[in-house]
Amino acid sequence: MKKLTFIGAGSTVFAKNVLGDCMHVPALAGFEFALYDIDPVRLQESAQLLSHLKENVNAEITIKAYDDRREALQGARYVINAIQVGGYKPSTMIDFEIPKKYGLRQTIGDTIGIGGLFRSLRTIPVMLDIAKDIEEVAPDAWFLNYTNPMVTLTGAMSHHTNVNNVGLCHSVQVCTKDLFQRLDMDPTGVKEKIAGINHMAWLLEVKKDGQDLYPEIKRRAKEKSKETHDDMVRFKLMQRFGYYVTESSEHNAEYHPYFIKSRYPELIDAYNIPLDEYPRRCVDQIEKWESMKEELVENQNITHERSVEYGSRIIEAMETDAPFLFGGNVLNTGGLISNLPEKACVEVPCVANRSGIAPTYVGELPEQLAALNRTNINTQLLTVEAAMTKKREHIYQAALLDPHTAAELSIDDTVKLCDELIEAHGEYLPAYS
Repeated sequence: MKKLTFIGAGSTVFAKNVLGDCMHVPALAGFEFALYDIDPVRLQESAQLLSHLKENVNAEITIKAYDDRREALQGARYVINAIQVGGYKPSTMIDFEIPKKYGLRQTIGDTIGIGGLFRSLRTIPVMLDIAKDIEEVAPDAWFLNYTNPMVTLTGAMSHHTNVNNVGLCHSVQVCTKDLFQRLDMDPTGVKEKIAGINHMAWLLEVKKDGQDLYPEIKRRAKEKSKETHDDMVRFKLMQRFGYYVTESSEHNAEYHPYFIKSRYPELIDAYNIPLDEYPRRCVDQIEKWESMKEELVENQNITHERSVEYGSRIIEAMETDAPFLFGGNVLNTGGLISNLPEKACVEVPCVANRSGIAPTYVGELPEQLAALNRTNINTQLLTVEAAMTKKREHIYQAALLDPHTAAELSIDDTVKLCDELIEAHGEYLPAYS
């Protein structure tokens, strides 16, 4: 039987969205949707929900839950990954609370910065274990990764395994649409070009009927900047660097050294920056899940409309050979973005078809954008180095080169913070020398 495996299937709502999308793909008729999660209760809840959904959308697939990961992966043609190592408690709380003692504040903490660094260190070993299983029991599978930190995980998988993989994020496909909604502009018929790195890719071109829309975008953004709203960091970056960035202001506030500064606390209100947003969001999601779980899991009439997620469309393209263009995270092999390092993981337009996934050549970014990307790439490359070598010095170096951390802490305090985080994460990290 042809198989699509979902790792981290206990993320019930996300599994519903991505696998629900796949149920709307006729080319997947006859597939087994194999579910795996380390939490047996959440796994069974997802299996029950998806079984109901399968019946209601008349999908000609089978749903099967596995308590053994290798069995779930055996013979898989596609693997979708949505794990979170360490969860909200203890790991996310550790990532936020210990840095606070040093005066280092965060918003999301899942990409770079101290939070992203330690999320990488506890996730990369698990990803490499999954990759080893895939190499042995499903060597031809395509691995579609939704787990953050996207760049470091894709980099580790691509440099250190033989698994076909691509990183998928939500920010590219909604970037222009959300910007135009904010500025009361019509996105119909707009052509865009986006490239950079994950969470810091750039809207390089935005045109309609051949006309450059950036002058109007910047005019409206300047007017909107007189108001308080959720996009103030991105608008300030566009004002000073010339281009709009794909990921949200709450993320980008911590990717740069300009916005979250203990010396200038007034910037938090000035740019409407939601400190501790991710822990707050985790609590909200847990409470929401508890209130809706029974209704969602027990609902025998549950339905689903296909979402904007890339996963099902990539798989459909590979099965049907009808090309699909999307923004994917891949190695910068051959200089896809020619003024970024080849070892880096970049987010560029990619084409999926029966031959697999082919990234497209972008060329040079405007130099100021490449420079901003490099500040994050430095930390990302050293984070992968730390995960592979198990050396504390590389953890320290990754943290010391992080733009936000370096703007706030001394060298000695950064090292002390890293040591304290290593100790606090305990068994979630391998031993570092």
